[in-house]
Amino acid sequence: MADERLSFKEMCARFDVTPRTLRYYEYIELLAPERQGRSRFYGPREVARMTLIMRGRRFGFPLEWVRQWLEIYDRQGTEAQMRTWVDAATAQLEKLDAQITELMQARTELQALRDEVAQELDEPEAGGNSRSGET
Repeated sequence: MADERLSFKEMCARFDVTPRTLRYYEYIELLAPERQGRSRFYGPREVARMTLIMRGRRFGFPLEWVRQWLEIYDRQGTEAQMRTWVDAATAQLEKLDAQITELMQARTELQALRDEVAQELDEPEAGGNSRSGET
């Protein structure tokens, strides 16, 4: 456990992000790597923060919210950060449930329309309404 620092390239690979994304996270102060000349190194704190950033993004939280949430730990400690997380996660779960409901409705409608059109294609032409022979 002597030197568990990751290089810039290793950090990108570990989290499957582009160099541009990693630089942006630094620019908006989500991450603060150690610098040695032009090289950047990410220690355990930055790796943990990046893990939380990636989870936040996966769950649909805006980056600004993630940044503010990470700052709570620095200013108010773990308990305040955890309480904020529980409140935000509850709200996000409600939002995701609403999106799931909307998606399921859209899927049901799309399935019905697809089935209706497919059935029309399978029915024999009534009264010579074939368009293939029209000119």
